[in-house]
Parts: sequence; C-alpha cells; structure tokens
Amino acid sequence: MKKFYSVVCAALAVMLTLLAAVCIFERSRSFPSLGDDTVMAAVALALPGGRYRDKATPSDASKADVSDEMTQNTAGALPVVKYSEVYKEDPSQYDGETHLPIYETQYVEGDVSYENISVKNTTGLNLDIEKYLGRNMGFKFSDDSRVQVLIVHTHTSESYLYYDAGYYHESFYPRSTDNTKNMVRVGEEIANSLRQQGIGVVHATEIHDNPRYDGAYYRSWDTIKKYLEEYPDIKVVLDIHRDSISYSSDGGKIKPTFEAGGRKGAQIMIMSGYDPDGSLEFPFWEDNLSFALKIQKKAEDMYPGMTRPLYFGNFAYNMNVNNGSLLIEVGTDANTLEEAVYTGGLLGNVLSQVLQSS
Repeated sequence: MKKFYSVVCAALAVMLTLLAAVCIFERSRSFPSLGDDTVMAAVALALPGGRYRDKATPSDASKADVSDEMTQNTAGALPVVKYSEVYKEDPSQYDGETHLPIYETQYVEGDVSYENISVKNTTGLNLDIEKYLGRNMGFKFSDDSRVQVLIVHTHTSESYLYYDAGYYHESFYPRSTDNTKNMVRVGEEIANSLRQQGIGVVHATEIHDNPRYDGAYYRSWDTIKKYLEEYPDIKVVLDIHRDSISYSSDGGKIKPTFEAGGRKGAQIMIMSGYDPDGSLEFPFWEDNLSFALKIQKKAEDMYPGMTRPLYFGNFAYNMNVNNGSLLIEVGTDANTLEEAVYTGGLLGNVLSQVLQSS
C-alpha cells in the first residue's frame, strides 16, 4: 500500500508540473516578437501580480537610497495640469477584511546613467546614452493639426486603487472594464494634454484583455494597424500600461511616486526594445531607443523624479510596428487613479516638448 501511495503521489506531482508548464506557455503566447530567452522575464514583468525586481525592497523603500538631488521639486514654476475629478472610494467599506501593506518609494538607479537619466539595461549592449540622445529619432513631426499620435492600451482593463490609505484590501482586484477607471482614463489625460498643445491625437479605447487575457498583444497589433491605415500621418504609437510590483514575503505591493507642482504623481517606466540579429523583425530599434531616451531626459528636466530607469531589453511588445512606437508603464496597481491621471497630464506636456522639437 505504501509503495502504491508513493507512485500515486509521484504521478500527481508530474501532472501538476506539466499543467504549470502549459499555463506558463499559454500566458507567454500573448507576447509576440519576443526572443525565447526573454519570455519568462516578460511574463513576470507584464502579467498581473508579476514582479519587476528593482533595487528597492520594503525594508529600504523609505530610506535614503533616493538622492536629495533627484527628490527636489524644481517644477513648481511650471503650469499645474488641470484635470477633472476622478473616481474615489472610501476604504472604510472594507473594514473587516485583511489589509496588506503598500510600500511607497521612488526608483532612480539603473545599470547605466548619463546626466539626470538612468537606464536598466538587460541586453548586454554597451549602451552609449549620450550617443543615442544625440541621434535622430527616425521621423519628423509636422507642425500642423493632422493626427500624428496614436494612444492604445494592450492591457486596457488594468486599473488602480481609488484611495490612498497606505494599504490595500484583500479583495482588491486591479482590473476594470469601466473606461473611467482603467488605462483609458489615463490615456485620455495624455491625449487631452497633447491636444491642448496643438498635437493631433487619436485614442484607441478598445479593450484587448477582456474577456480573454492571452492574445492581447495580437489583438492590439490589429487595432494599431487599423488606425495606421485610417490615419496615414501617424508617426507615434504609445501603448500605455500600468505595472505591478509585488513583495511576496508579506503580500505587499510597491508604489512608485514623485512630486511635481506640489502634487504627488505615479512614476512612469518607458520601455524600449533591442533586436541586434533581426529575429524580432524590429530593424529600427535604435530609432525607438533614441525617442525613448529623449522622453526620459525631457521628463527629468521638467519634472525631476518622474521616471523610473528606462527599461532597455530584448523584446518588441508591438514596438516593431513603426519607429515612433513605445510602451510606457504609468505607476503600479498600488498607485491611486488620481496619481496616475495627474501623471498622464504631465506626460502629455513632456511628449509635446519632445515632438515639437523634433
């Protein structure tokens, strides 16, 4: 009997392992144009609950690993973005539930730095930031009202907290198909900021990750292609997401913030891909990298502390659709919607400066 029991347990373990492998494979299929060696890292970065390992942990998140220079607010003289009231929720309605911690921090250190910007470089390339900052972006922005910017959301239903209490409740589920509460709300703030500065924008509000999550990047690719055909003057495609950074030992979440104009915003992370051998069908990755670095530099010039280190890695994430395409993460699921919306307006200011000077 004991031998039979051992055999059954071993068989069950094998079955569970195979099932886990199948689940990971199915999840990873939603990321087209990734190299095989980056699929697991991509899944950890972009899937709900995934981790983006950075230098800060809950034990040091509030310590002085952030330099005084980076946390100084020098943007007070800049115009404060005006935006409509966002949805708010009273956390007291969750009394009785387990409350899990949120660790607020500001990410500033990457692997490579130049002046006031930093890059997390996982490619192995000896990255010369100064060279790429001085490089042409590969497109010329026209000074007229034609639609030249497309904002899209592959993971449209990603959402945020609606209160700032220093914790989140056990039943918190950071997904919503209500476009006043998910990434569409943030994207619309970016779009409005650009429009106010005379830049033509189209905002794709299609939901690509609900009711089915896997395949979202294929569906957003089709959406992007549709808009590029409808608006042939589009030069810039921005896929706006939010991140999720977990700390598994206590169930906590990490909340990256900065201050500008006397208000708190959600830090952004710009992502730019690398394709040295053509396997990702991404021949203009250097153009995209130059564009990304110019945004990173301008953001830090205008709103110090606004950016997490730019993530430069072996991936495409649909950025191979044109040479003005980037993926930008606005905060994490531990940020509030209000913080993310505020950042959206500031990001629009930054983008307009970069594009109108191209």
